[in-house]
This record gives sequence, structure tokens and C-alpha cells, in this order.
Amino acid sequence: MTRTRGRELDRRPERAPAPELPAGTPRLVLGIQAVRAAIRARGAQLGAVLLESSDGGRLDAVARFARDQGVPRVDVVGRSLLDRLSAGVQHQGVAAFAPALELVPFDALRTDPRLLGVALDRIQDPHNFGAVIRSLVGLGGSALVWGEHASAPLSPATQRAAAGALEFATLCRVPSLPRALGEAVEAGVTVVGLDASAPQALSAMPLPRPLLLVIGSEHSGMTPAVRRACSVLAHIAAPGPVESLNASVAAALALYEATRVSEVIPAE
Repeated sequence: MTRTRGRELDRRPERAPAPELPAGTPRLVLGIQAVRAAIRARGAQLGAVLLESSDGGRLDAVARFARDQGVPRVDVVGRSLLDRLSAGVQHQGVAAFAPALELVPFDALRTDPRLLGVALDRIQDPHNFGAVIRSLVGLGGSALVWGEHASAPLSPATQRAAAGALEFATLCRVPSLPRALGEAVEAGVTVVGLDASAPQALSAMPLPRPLLLVIGSEHSGMTPAVRRACSVLAHIAAPGPVESLNASVAAALALYEATRVSEVIPAE
């Protein structure tokens, strides 16, 4: 393994074993955008950034950015090592080891008067899960809530699909999504379940904050228990012939509508 502190990358990658990393950096981040976001958000907290030898382009820029942000190790490794670490997830020649993501308690979310978040009911595809996070952060929301059962894990594939947005999201995993949503409604949160068969269009509704938008799986939508826990159901008005939207597309459209019309309740 070649060390690259304070100098240009060695362009002769070595076939090296996985590096020994400091304790507390168990999370693997893959892909240029995701790694750059991890560097920006975590800096010196990263255990290492690993790069395949490059041609002086984007990977060298990642290495310089990592050193500038105080990442303690920026190493050039062989592609075979990155392939083994990624286990089939596209890595684009770069990986990073980061601290575990922090999860916030649900009580902290349901009492936030400015809450704008998305609750996911049984979204098991890591690409959809990550794409929802990307839309959430990109459209001004922050909180993501999901049940601990029958949901995609926060895996390298999910992080890759989120394209770095995972580093800036507020993450909340709950034992029971229906119970959490019921508690949110009792606390004054508007909980809108997105349902293609609902009579009311989201665009025709007032969307005051605190607000949670609930998205079910593409195959069967929300579970009956989650549906009952919502304060209101709404559909996303779509002029096309397709009734069911991909979960990440539905999240993006709903978040756009929410940011366009929602009213923020001022904090006391």
C-alpha cells in the first residue's frame, strides 16, 4: 500500500490487503459523490480514503480534497481490493471508511415544529431507499423515519444511491412505524399518507409543518396499520396513464409540493 500524505498519488497501485483502521470507523462509503460528501461532513473523523490509481482527474481531486480536510490516511490501492470491499456495488475507484451513522430518537422529531420529513413503509430496495434520501435532502427536508423490520439497511448500496445526501440527513429508525406515526399525530404533526386511490390531491391540501409524508412500497403501498395511523391520505396528481409511481419519484414530487405550499409554525 502506498501512502500519499502531502504529495501526488503514486500511479502504480499495489495489490494490498485491507488496511487496518482506527476503531470507530466501521462504515464503508463508495462512489465519488458519496465519498466527497463524507469527507466534507466528517473530515478527520474518517479512518481512510482509498483510491485506485488515476489519470490525474477526478480521483486525484478527491485525494487533494481529503488531505485538505484533514483525513488521516489517503491511500492508493489496487482495483481488486476495492472490488472485494464493495461486494458488487459500483465504487468508481474510491472508497472511504467512516464512523457509524447516528440515529436520532423519534421524540426529538415529533416535537420539532419545523419538521419536514419522509416516513418509509417497507421500502426494501436500497437504490429506492437511497434515492428518497437524496430527494429529501435536496428539496429542503431532513428527517427520514423507517421501521426496523422489512426495510432496506443503510448499506454501501444505499449510501451510493443517496449520492452523499446520507451524511446530511436526520435518520430515525423506529421499532413500529404505525405506533410512531400515531404518536406524531397526537403531538400535532400532520401525517400525510400517499395513496394513489385517495380522493384528495396533495396539491389541493394545506401542508402545515410539522409534516411527515408517508410512502409505502411500490408493490402493495402502505400497510393497513400505517394507513390508519395517518391523519390524512392524498394522491399525487399525475396527468399520465401510470397510476403507481416509483417510491423515490413519489417522494421527490411530494416534497416539492410540500416545500412549495407548507406553512412553518414558528417556534415558541
